Amino acid sequence: MGDVVTVPEKYGLGPIEVTAITGGEVDMVAPLTGSGYSVSGCSGGGGVSSNGSGGVGLSCGEGPAATINDAMSLKVVEIRDAAAVLRIEPAG
Repeated sequence: MGDVVTVPEKYGLGPIEVTAITGGEVDMVAPLTGSGYSVSGCSGGGGVSSNGSGGVGLSCGEGPAATINDAMSLKVVEIRDAAAVLRIEPAG
């Protein structure tokens, strides 16, 4: 765990860190770089503080891609023991 993936700023997130791979899901955290946050397709939560900073947590299993901030597609392609393959690309 602890692997970090840097994503383009236009996605509204800072570097995404994998915090755990358990129970068929990949848990991740990321700081927010924008003023809002939305996710569909996997469970996620988080918040934004009044000064625009904050962070989010995501928990995604294998399957259809999640859409984050209407800008980024994140798909868990495969989970094997303590390793996972993620596909991150522009949404749409």
